[in-house]
Amino acid sequence: MTDTPTQLFIGGAWLDAADGATMPVDDPATGEIICHIADAGPKDARLAEAAAVQAQEEWARTAPRARSEILRRAYEIILERSDGLAHLMTAEMGKPLAEARGEVAYAAEFFRWFSEEAVRIDGGGGILPDGRNRMLLSRRPVGPCLLITPWNFPLAMGTRKIGPAIAAGCTMVLKPAPQTPLSSLALAAILQEAGLPDGVLNVVTTSRAGEVCEPLLRGGRIRKLSFTGSTAVGRLLLAQSAEAVVRTSMELGGNAPFIVFEDADLGKAVDGAMLAKMRNMGEACTAANRFFVHHSVAEEFGRRLAERMGALVVGPGTRDGVDVGPLIDRTGRGKVEDLVADAVERGARVLVGGRTPEGPGCFYPPTVLTDVSPESRLMDTEIFGPVAAILTFGDEDEVIPRANDTPWGLVGYVFTEGLERALRVSERLEVGMVGLNTGLVSNPAAPFGGVKQSGLGREGGRVGIDEFLEYQYLAVPVR
Repeated sequence: MTDTPTQLFIGGAWLDAADGATMPVDDPATGEIICHIADAGPKDARLAEAAAVQAQEEWARTAPRARSEILRRAYEIILERSDGLAHLMTAEMGKPLAEARGEVAYAAEFFRWFSEEAVRIDGGGGILPDGRNRMLLSRRPVGPCLLITPWNFPLAMGTRKIGPAIAAGCTMVLKPAPQTPLSSLALAAILQEAGLPDGVLNVVTTSRAGEVCEPLLRGGRIRKLSFTGSTAVGRLLLAQSAEAVVRTSMELGGNAPFIVFEDADLGKAVDGAMLAKMRNMGEACTAANRFFVHHSVAEEFGRRLAERMGALVVGPGTRDGVDVGPLIDRTGRGKVEDLVADAVERGARVLVGGRTPEGPGCFYPPTVLTDVSPESRLMDTEIFGPVAAILTFGDEDEVIPRANDTPWGLVGYVFTEGLERALRVSERLEVGMVGLNTGLVSNPAAPFGGVKQSGLGREGGRVGIDEFLEYQYLAVPVR
């Protein structure tokens, strides 16, 4: 931890906040303070913006191969330092080391993927229908970007945004979540070591997000916002972006349905449920929230899931054998406690878990609820915790409207052995992604994003770089 930067990264320099302010970074497993870091204010934000704007023109002219090689070197450095980055992530966020190491590999892959996409940016052309002009299409970087990342995947959400921005030729101001800033600062140091020019990436850590971000969005020099976080905050940022017509991409909340039909392989379904629910302690926008299980297999599915959930070991992420770390903070745990209490008051039965353990840290046990009322608050709230709520259904035409009855539409999970039903149900679900007989959809090579109030645009995959590029059309007269 002693080698991890704790200052702002602006214009290639490590700086204290202009007003000298600092903020603590806590370990959610103990509640103890890990360290204090610089707490940026509006003056620091303007300095970071100026550095990004100044660097933009030259960075846009940099050869695609040069941008590609920087990303490739950063990818290799991340893998070389996997263990140290995993320990850092576990310290500030809480996830078990095994999951943290998995995130490091996942994060690195975004840099490798976009290192390959950087050299494949192309345009197009041809004679226009009237025969008078040739059309030449080129693609160019959108310009300086504001990137806002969440705390639940602190390294991967950084690389998923930084990777395509670098590949496209955009400069950036990155504002990480105040709970998990250390992973972003470590990433900035890696990119500097990999040869990223000064000013291309600037990292502003702050507890004063509104004071820092709103002036940048309204000021007119930031041309792109990429945000991952809650739908409520996303709406606010969209409104702030409207004044200067800032281009936006939003990866917002989710309320994923997990549908188990009567012909499902229950072994696969339970395995998928463990992935879809317990990845990152349930603190993921892709987490399965609402388990719709056909009434003929609901009892057996609930029994198997409760058995698996109850066998998980809860504890500090650095301890050997731990499967489930703490939630991010007491506010997050309190929300989970309230949602479970409300469901129980409305008639839900607790098959396993459901009680907050005593002692330090923000721990909550893996919990399975059955006989959950559709009126329960956790049916229309993103739980962000290790709680699986089971409801039953009778047929396909009943469950699809219930699954779609939410303002969110990020991901859905479908378990069935029938191919026709699998395709039919997937097409009827109002989501951007579907996991068919699998509980994991995220992959750097696939487009990640949702519909309705789950966001705008896509990250990752071949289309991920499009969010950072504009088309220019050149008309050339035909002789």
